[in-house]
Amino acid sequence: MARWKINLIVLWIGQFLVMGGMTMIIPFLPFYLQELGLKDPRSVALWASWIFAANFVTAFLFQPIWGGLSDRFGRKVMLLRSGFGMAVVMTLMGFAHTAWHLLLLRMLNGVISGFQPAAVALISTNTPKEKIGFAMGTLQSGAVAGTILGPVIGGLLAVGFGGYRPIFYITGTLLFIASLVAFFLVKESFDAQEVKKQPKVSLVQGFKQLSKIPQLPALFAVTFLIQFALLSPMPLIPLFVQKLHGQTEYLALFAALVGSATGFSSIVASPLLGKFGDRIGSERILQFCLIGAAVTFIPQVFVHNIWQLMISRFFLGIFIGGLLPSVYSLIRKFTPNGMESRAYSFNSSTLSLGNMLGPVVGGLLSGLVTIRGIFLLSAILMITNSFWVRRSLVTADKMEVLEKPLD
Repeated sequence: MARWKINLIVLWIGQFLVMGGMTMIIPFLPFYLQELGLKDPRSVALWASWIFAANFVTAFLFQPIWGGLSDRFGRKVMLLRSGFGMAVVMTLMGFAHTAWHLLLLRMLNGVISGFQPAAVALISTNTPKEKIGFAMGTLQSGAVAGTILGPVIGGLLAVGFGGYRPIFYITGTLLFIASLVAFFLVKESFDAQEVKKQPKVSLVQGFKQLSKIPQLPALFAVTFLIQFALLSPMPLIPLFVQKLHGQTEYLALFAALVGSATGFSSIVASPLLGKFGDRIGSERILQFCLIGAAVTFIPQVFVHNIWQLMISRFFLGIFIGGLLPSVYSLIRKFTPNGMESRAYSFNSSTLSLGNMLGPVVGGLLSGLVTIRGIFLLSAILMITNSFWVRRSLVTADKMEVLEKPLD
């Protein structure tokens, strides 16, 4: 098997376990806090929000730092640092005795995170150019699968073990095994001697250099808006399902199905859209998927039952599957050699920012416009994004071709 394919398979599994481990605590986090001594429902809700967001806050701040080190010392080193580090932190969460312990450990987890941008950078720099779109789509499907199935697995483990602490021990062990497999099987083409000859570039200098390439700030902004638009309605969907279907003993199951519908279609679509991107250009796939996402958000404004909502969310997932893989491919296209990890880390920071602000702003606006209005806002953001992509990427790319001198 080709080396890039082995890397892709191993890192797909790593992405799945990392994102699964990050989201596995979602179904039982409030109950774990109650086990730690919190009784007041408002306190539990407040602490759960802080603990969930803490990981993204510190990840937003530290991702660019790890990206710079990754370009200097290699992507595999940073990947293993993050994998083994998160394995230890996740295990320690099982020993927490107060909400403060859990909050600080989640913040520490964000500090040492960076598995995803390191994996993306390693795959993008060690995969044949004609296969990058397919590889990015496949790698993203692993992250999506982990995000979807993580809460489901966490809930099943909580029932199976009759408690929450063993889940952290199991997750930590799986992360350790995945990192160990990556240590032995992932191979990286990285010339450390050549890198040493290059002048050292600080975090600020690196950002200034990348900012001079007009397509990269545009892609960072697109990533933020994508995540913001996708996550704005997410915390409200269970309540919307309850409103559409009424109170029932199967309410949690229906909410999970609606939440998972987007991810299941995205897993299938990501590699296929990535392959199409290799043929016709990732710029066009990105623009097509933004328009498609905007169109599929609109029916969600008018649904009257959960089956209509589920179908709409399923079709939304098809177009979501092509968004981030296209962005990753384009970042690789426009980034100078030797700065790939830094570029992906800056992009990961904007992604974390969208993950933080989307649910917060969506929750604040829901009191004014309801979740139906949030769906409409997401559609507007997606269609605006598509115009931005056309102007900053597609049109600019055509102009660059036209301006090249003829032989």
